[in-house]
Amino acid sequence: MITTDSTQPQAPRPSRHLGQPWIWSIGIYAGTSPLRLAPAPGARNPVLSASHVTDVPARFVADPFMIHVDNFWHMFFEVMNDANDLGEIGHAVSRDALAWQYSRIVLREPFHLSYPHVFRWNDDIYMVAETLGANAVRLYRATRFPDQWARVKDILPGAQADPSIFFFDQKWWLFTCPTPYQHDSLRLYFADDPLSTWSEHPSSPLITGNKSIARPGGRVQVLDGIPHRFTQDCFPIYGKQVRAFAITELSATSYKEHEVPESPVLTPVGGDAWNSSGMHHIDAHPLAPNNWIACVDGLKDF
Repeated sequence: MITTDSTQPQAPRPSRHLGQPWIWSIGIYAGTSPLRLAPAPGARNPVLSASHVTDVPARFVADPFMIHVDNFWHMFFEVMNDANDLGEIGHAVSRDALAWQYSRIVLREPFHLSYPHVFRWNDDIYMVAETLGANAVRLYRATRFPDQWARVKDILPGAQADPSIFFFDQKWWLFTCPTPYQHDSLRLYFADDPLSTWSEHPSSPLITGNKSIARPGGRVQVLDGIPHRFTQDCFPIYGKQVRAFAITELSATSYKEHEVPESPVLTPVGGDAWNSSGMHHIDAHPLAPNNWIACVDGLKDF
């Protein structure tokens, strides 16, 4: 575990979760496609909750991302630390992606962290996290996977929520929400590689003033050659459900998308379930043709 920037001059900004009686936890879904998922057979959802966190007093866990390394599944997620009112990045491990063992907090900063979007590039594993308190989108690299991470650089200025990075058509792309407390705007950037200079797309902001389709909600998937972005529907409440959009035109000069017929792809189930009141995140991975597994999160509103 490391604290990467002890000289950070900016005071922590308030977490969007503070003062809310909401409890988020993490489950595992499966299906034939990231657009057609249901609770995974064999998973006892929620597979991770605040009660599984052993090294800090956790209020909740959320924003899970997975990666498969050396025959193990590794999950990184926000742990809301009740002692300091800051999000920190936790880690859990699994052999089958169904039963998970919590490990420890692997990354903390003097400000709130969430949305640990892990990805491979070349021979390394990187993470783009939500780092609003740094007033930048920050890139980290695993110096010893999975429990040591070093700051590489700030790749974009400004407090931008839920940065979602993906590779498509020989470029790297990045969605962000520049209105992290209103949840109603979407920006798009592109670069030759994660460490090079990022440029804002000429059509950006793609969305303004719409809480239902703006804020990123997980890893972008390229399905049959078409990128699909997942978005949090934050109306009438933050994190109500997850919708999906097929990006039918994506280049350095153009952008077009439409909502897919399967949308919304994640919805609350009601009753007294762990995801009774909302769902706002998905990270899906293919296991075989027509066989996907995904980590998701769910809201129980007390």
